Amino acid sequence: MAIHFSHDEFAQRQASAVAKIQAQGLDGLLMFRQESMFYLSGYDTFGYAMFQCMYLGADGRLVLLTRAPDRAQAELTSILDDVRIWKDEAGMQPAQNLKNMLADLGKENSRLGIEFDAFGLTAHLWRQVESALAGFCTLEDASQLVNELRYIKSPQELAYIQRAAELSDDALDAGLAITKAGAFEGDILAAMQGAVFSGGGCYAGNEFIIGSAEHALLCRYHAGPRHLDAEDQMTLEWAGCYRRYHAAMMRTVIVGEPQPAHYRMHEVATAALKACEEALKPGNTLGQVFDAHARVMDDGGFKHARLNACGYTMGNAYAPIWVDHPMIYAGNPMVVEENMVFFLHMILVDRNSRLAMCPGHSVQITADGAKRLSRSSLDMHIC
Repeated sequence: MAIHFSHDEFAQRQASAVAKIQAQGLDGLLMFRQESMFYLSGYDTFGYAMFQCMYLGADGRLVLLTRAPDRAQAELTSILDDVRIWKDEAGMQPAQNLKNMLADLGKENSRLGIEFDAFGLTAHLWRQVESALAGFCTLEDASQLVNELRYIKSPQELAYIQRAAELSDDALDAGLAITKAGAFEGDILAAMQGAVFSGGGCYAGNEFIIGSAEHALLCRYHAGPRHLDAEDQMTLEWAGCYRRYHAAMMRTVIVGEPQPAHYRMHEVATAALKACEEALKPGNTLGQVFDAHARVMDDGGFKHARLNACGYTMGNAYAPIWVDHPMIYAGNPMVVEENMVFFLHMILVDRNSRLAMCPGHSVQITADGAKRLSRSSLDMHIC
């Protein structure tokens, strides 16, 4: 099956989006986020790297404008039945095709929301859209309209995220099984990614992160895998991904004998993780969750080594990144609600000692608080 939700669930999502469109006094919404398109229709593609736009009207009309290679993608992965194609040719102006589509839908002089905060709407493409629609209709930023609906997960979404979490655990097991002095980082990554694919998962929204020795302090993937030393540290950040839904994890693995500071950093980081889990209760704010993280790390003597965010929401996501905003940072007023999903990462990177310790996993919010989705131990991994 390439369509991963029932027609009834898509109808409910679309109805909720239409209600928000109407409540904001809009006549429709122009979507450039692939996550929004997937959420409302199942449409699954990386065609957002080119120009494409999905329109949802206040009357419930749903229309996709895309390129020819994505026609079959829409037919086989989504419930869409109105797909318009813009043509690759010299001097092409897909934004003009968007205007023509909106004119066909009777949207001249209308008030439309638009997703400005989207990887699919680069500054270059926005200038084309702005020029094509100038004087035709009024555009207002509605970047969060669908995104806010996506925060609360349905039972089917939660099932996919739970499966993604199982794949995350499988990936960790596969990576640890071959981690030892002399092991090649490329082989470790291959084992982890292979476990996800073998388990029926798919590509994650961004690269798996691996870094050893001083590179264990990095929070981004970098090109150039190395062989592990006899005494080493290796930070991993990865995500199981199933039906485009993610459950991220993070660990720092020690090869050989840990340094004394590693033990202390692990103690503080895991205590901070547990404090965040305790604070992640319906009714609390994300700012309170960050405060719990900061308090433990600061009291433990690692204020200089912590970051200014300790997690973010998880859901369906596309490249270039699986981060699903908002992040957990100081003063964030967003209220925690049941059936949200978060990735909690307790990152300690001490640039003075050049040591790292970064445990993390994904959690689901229940009526009673945070429920861990990972089966993996929080004990320090020593290989």
